Amino acid sequence: MMALSLVAACAFMPYPAQTVSLRVQGNVADAQVTVDDIPLGALGYVAAHGVALPPGRHRVTIEKAGYFPWDAVLEATDEPINLQVTLVPIPD
Repeated sequence: MMALSLVAACAFMPYPAQTVSLRVQGNVADAQVTVDDIPLGALGYVAAHGVALPPGRHRVTIEKAGYFPWDAVLEATDEPINLQVTLVPIPD
């Protein structure tokens, strides 16, 4: 009887959430990448490893001292997201 209860309980467990692949490439490898206010590390690291995002809206920010920040709100659906980011130096 216990096996039947376990099977019945598993039937109502939600499936793992689907994720969407985010790939970011850019011209300043040591710029810092933040997604939804969570620091992910250097752009070079994120470019090499990618990020798995849950579906929905996400704010992506890329910053480095001496450059204007890059910021966007993205909608993660069922398609991978590939970003090519060019940080622009702040003039002296």
